[in-house]
Amino acid sequence: MERMTWDCLINDKRFGLEHIHDPKKGSRSDFQRDFDRLVFSSPFRRLQNKTQVFPLPGSIFVHNRLTHSMEVACVGRSMAGEIASALRHRHASEHWVEKLDSIGEIVAAACLAHDLGNPPFGHSGEKAISTYFSEGAGRPLQKELNERQWADLTHFEGNANAFRLLTHRFNGRRPGGFAMTYSTLASIVKYPFDSSSAGSHGKFGFFTSEQDDFIKVAEELGMIRISNDDAHIRYARHPLVYIVEAADDICYEVMDIEDAHKLKILSTEEVLPLFLGFFDEARRSHIERIMEGVEDPNEKMAYLRSCIIGVLVNRCAQTFVEHEDEIMKGQFKGSLLDHISPLERKGYRDCEALSWKKIYCAGDVVDIELAGTRIISFLINELVKAVRNPELNYSRLLLAKVPQQYETNAPGLYGKLQAVLDHISGMTDIYALDLYRKLKGMSLKINN
Repeated sequence: MERMTWDCLINDKRFGLEHIHDPKKGSRSDFQRDFDRLVFSSPFRRLQNKTQVFPLPGSIFVHNRLTHSMEVACVGRSMAGEIASALRHRHASEHWVEKLDSIGEIVAAACLAHDLGNPPFGHSGEKAISTYFSEGAGRPLQKELNERQWADLTHFEGNANAFRLLTHRFNGRRPGGFAMTYSTLASIVKYPFDSSSAGSHGKFGFFTSEQDDFIKVAEELGMIRISNDDAHIRYARHPLVYIVEAADDICYEVMDIEDAHKLKILSTEEVLPLFLGFFDEARRSHIERIMEGVEDPNEKMAYLRSCIIGVLVNRCAQTFVEHEDEIMKGQFKGSLLDHISPLERKGYRDCEALSWKKIYCAGDVVDIELAGTRIISFLINELVKAVRNPELNYSRLLLAKVPQQYETNAPGLYGKLQAVLDHISGMTDIYALDLYRKLKGMSLKINN
């Protein structure tokens, strides 16, 4: 039975800089350098002006992509620490056991990077890009692309775009893009297969243009290749993906509800029993006694949220350790949250159900989706016309606004379209809206 090994999976070789790999240790590990490199990067900073779920902050602060990513990194590092401690004990006799100390650093970096590829306006931005090609003005382009290129566009996926952002050598960049470590790169790919395997859920892990790069990373790390068909590339997940995924799911589900409570979309009477549902009778009584001394409803929710995250981190860590053998063999099904104990699993599912019923259909959230879809579709259309007809005066003016790192003059249509999407997915909500208004002539400043 084929099995992955921690000795191979934890690898600090840098993508694109393999020829100068230096294994010597310094005050910071290479995985810590990954984390620091991300924090100081422009794509990470731009996340502060990208929608998570609710409109960007007004008088009440709610989460954006940056604050979400930072919280996911904290939760992921905590979960990874519990797992690493247990695995160190289990594998104490192995010569590579000290490598397990790096799990928390890898997971924290991967958590910071997991949303870097998401376009503006939340998940509706991904859908806007996909539907521009599948049912919008971009549909006639299908006849000029091959099947896999078309699948990349009609299933546009932020996770695959994050892998591209981190690995692609954009104009003026060094080889390997961000030159991240192999382990960090593999740990962000939730769906380790190409777009032709996306199916009805539309999820995949890398574009056609980055397929060889992903295979290089996966093979170096000893990840299990499930499909030997070159037309449909599929691998088992890197085990640390399960930790990144669980941290992300915990944060967005619990924090979305806390934000909705702050915005008065959900009442205290709705959220309180929902959050208390994660705990058995004894723990619930203890929590309720503590909350008797707290008058501010938002502070009560914050305390409950911290308790919930703590218990879910613990349960997910236990699940990972219990199922390590299945995970290492590529046989584990579903997510860690699918396998936690029934009480906490029901609490999480109840939160999911309420979110879909009350939050994701809330007026402000739908308004963002409608506006985002209109803005992104318009910008794609204008830029596609420009890259296809660069000799036109309007195209020349518009392309002058595109950063030079994006290859708008790529030799083929697929490359040109990717340059357009690279530019748009890197925009903040504010920049996209501003550009939309300018191109529509809605914000032109003329001095008298």
